[in-house]
Amino acid sequence: MATKLEHFPESLGTPLQRYLDYLKNERGYSRHTLSSYQRTLSNLAQFLYSQEVLLWRAVSSETLKLWVLEFRKAQLKPASIQAKISSAKGLFKFLLQKQITQTDPSELLTAPKSGRALPKNLAVDEMNLLLSFVPETTIEYRDKAILELFYSSGLRLSELATLTLSSIDLDDKQVRVLGKGNKERVLPVGRMSIQALKDWLKYRSEFNKHQIDALFISKLGNPISIRQIDQRLKHWAQHQGVHDVVHPHKLRHSFASHMLESSGDLRAVQELLGHQNLSTTQIYTHLDYQHLASVYDSAHPRAKKK
Repeated sequence: MATKLEHFPESLGTPLQRYLDYLKNERGYSRHTLSSYQRTLSNLAQFLYSQEVLLWRAVSSETLKLWVLEFRKAQLKPASIQAKISSAKGLFKFLLQKQITQTDPSELLTAPKSGRALPKNLAVDEMNLLLSFVPETTIEYRDKAILELFYSSGLRLSELATLTLSSIDLDDKQVRVLGKGNKERVLPVGRMSIQALKDWLKYRSEFNKHQIDALFISKLGNPISIRQIDQRLKHWAQHQGVHDVVHPHKLRHSFASHMLESSGDLRAVQELLGHQNLSTTQIYTHLDYQHLASVYDSAHPRAKKK
């Protein structure tokens, strides 16, 4: 658990709280992301306090390197250290903009390189298997609509969980979602997903005990939670005989890799996913290359093994 900010001298705690408020109110970061930032930056403030550094403008690059060294000694994974350094860089950029510091001591801070983990996705046949069940009960109609919409539009879990009735336009076959940083985007919805949504809306009133506007509702009449969605996906993967572990983000990865494999249009996939930077989307080109490489190895006369 993060150290409470009031435990620090005001000279450290107050600017840090201003930054966290900025991330929450202006950048629209989620509770989970904010919690991660607070843990990391509270740890940094605690380290500075232990080093008798009581002002952010007094922090040196050498002090920050000692802080990072603690994580190396603890044998944290490179990706975890990179995330912590990124949090610190964001803080010092903010402090510099607000003229709380005159220099940015994190500018030259580097983390150990880590191999880039490729996102795992389901094959098209596995996706078809997962989505092939015929719903019979109200909860199954809801689950069918959730799974179809996930794969149809490549939504993030948080985006899907917060959809309302007004988010969906069945006539124009599109969904309006609020993504990271409160950025809105409009996405196309496929034919199978539209039909699944229409079917669910016929039965939705059975769950809507509190007359709420959420698109997907639990049996108790509340907006369906992120945890419930994850549990239902795991249920259907097991029920349908999909042997791979299925979670919401895997459906998003599957959407991205299948779209890129079919279209080859990286920019379009970037827009659909809501990625701010193309480099984030480019990881899917590695997946596509793996597919092409396997086809080449099996088909090219000079590549076949003896």
